[in-house]
Amino acid sequence: MGEARGLNVAVVGATGAVGQQMLRTLENRNYPVKELKLLSSARSAGTKITFKGEEYTVQEAKPESFEGVDIALFSAGGSVSKALAPEAVKRGAIVVDNTSAFRMDENVPLVVPEVNEEDLRKHNGIIANPNCSTIQMVVALEPIRKQYGLNKVVVSTYQAVSGAGAAAIQELKDQARALINNEEFTPQILPVGSDKKKYQIAFNAVPQIDKFQDNGFTFEEMKMVNETKKIMHMPELKVAATCVRLPVETGHSESVYIEIGQDGVEASDIQSLLDGAPGVILQDNPAEQVYPMPAHSVGKNEVFVGRIRKDLDEEKGFHMWVVSDNLLKGAAWNSVQIAESLLRMELVKERA
Repeated sequence: MGEARGLNVAVVGATGAVGQQMLRTLENRNYPVKELKLLSSARSAGTKITFKGEEYTVQEAKPESFEGVDIALFSAGGSVSKALAPEAVKRGAIVVDNTSAFRMDENVPLVVPEVNEEDLRKHNGIIANPNCSTIQMVVALEPIRKQYGLNKVVVSTYQAVSGAGAAAIQELKDQARALINNEEFTPQILPVGSDKKKYQIAFNAVPQIDKFQDNGFTFEEMKMVNETKKIMHMPELKVAATCVRLPVETGHSESVYIEIGQDGVEASDIQSLLDGAPGVILQDNPAEQVYPMPAHSVGKNEVFVGRIRKDLDEEKGFHMWVVSDNLLKGAAWNSVQIAESLLRMELVKERA
């Protein structure tokens, strides 16, 4: 027998919440990995991780780490991506980057395979994975946009703490325990590690994700606005967002209001359209209390949509509730899905 075919894959940020999910997803999807390199900061180097029953030692990510790599999945923070993604490309790798470092770069495709897979053909070595809350929203909206047009999107998010990393999950658990036991605690991480004040997340809702911009919107809100327009190729689309962190471990939820381009459309038309749409699972039966919830989305790759109803005053207005696992479709699964698309579209070839 000849040696196994496949691709040489590097995962940067292999010890983080998303990096761990990337490895699990590569394993679950049986992605053709010929050689695997697990990379991280110097701090996490030396960690042992098992992939497909084999133990790997995480190495410190350096420019030369990418020699011979075909696909590099990055999820180790924007500064790491800015420093090392161009180095990986220089050495012949295609980078799928899960940070905000390159998303709005006009030479970098920003891709959700269900929406704009063809943009992958325009890559110059780097492909950006959009923000978690943007990804699940555009998966739900794209079938509607294609069929009925889309003029306006107003979204309010209910985001899980895992989006802020493993330490934020721990903070939520520690605070919840402290509150139940009437113990003191000092918030250290949320809403934003690099911002001045820290607030309680347990039994609370914090209307700040990322830092505030001069226009009164946060960086997270502006990501949703700008990324949605770019992914859908609709610079003219009206988009506004309010992003809120909730004491939920995993699974982002969104209340989405849209205005479509056509009159005479009913909620049942939108339900039929989304039932079986790529990457979407419809959970919408109010009579039986069937609707998506974050606790039920954990570990699943799909985007769940429910509570679809027509606005009471606006003929072209509709409301819906969109839920997905922010570490999977919102991050790791979308990245691996891009890697699968690259292979299927023959933009990367397996090694013999």
